[in-house]
Amino acid sequence: MSADSFGPVFRLIVGLGNPGREYRDTRHNVGFMIVERLVESTKGEFRSEKSWHADVARCGEVIVCKPQTFMNRSGQAVRAISQFFKITPEQILIVADDMALPLGKMRFRPGGSSGGQKGLQSIIENLGTPEVPRLRIGIGAAAPGDAVGHVLGKFSPDEKIPLAEGLDRAASAIDCAQTRGLQAAMNAYN
Repeated sequence: MSADSFGPVFRLIVGLGNPGREYRDTRHNVGFMIVERLVESTKGEFRSEKSWHADVARCGEVIVCKPQTFMNRSGQAVRAISQFFKITPEQILIVADDMALPLGKMRFRPGGSSGGQKGLQSIIENLGTPEVPRLRIGIGAAAPGDAVGHVLGKFSPDEKIPLAEGLDRAASAIDCAQTRGLQAAMNAYN
């Protein structure tokens, strides 16, 4: 049977980033950029849900979320939404930036460590398990000693085209995971 016989694989898709206009086009907000594309493609709209500390949209049966806490507290919003809707960790897909991957490259994983990504670490701590599926999107490596400046920096003009291609590919990868399952998406996109 195909994954779509039972509905989408993931009931909650969370894009990680920092709220506020000053962070809008930074590397750390790649997760926000991807989920915004998903919602736009379904003509959906985010709305602020203050009780969950998140902007939330519905895409059919799927809840799409942008935590409005700062990155290192993302788990608070994910825990609140998942508890309210009774969503298990394996039904959640986290979309996050990754400095260990070249710009635009991606990696699906069914779980594991945070790899130093503070938003992912917060989610692992708040859900009580590292077994939360994630899609990591490469933002390129930082210069030695400049991790904070790198993730909070904006993309250069030379990076705009590979970034756009990576965002489009990530949206397609999520669609594949939703309809064909995580393993099929890992095989096709990792």
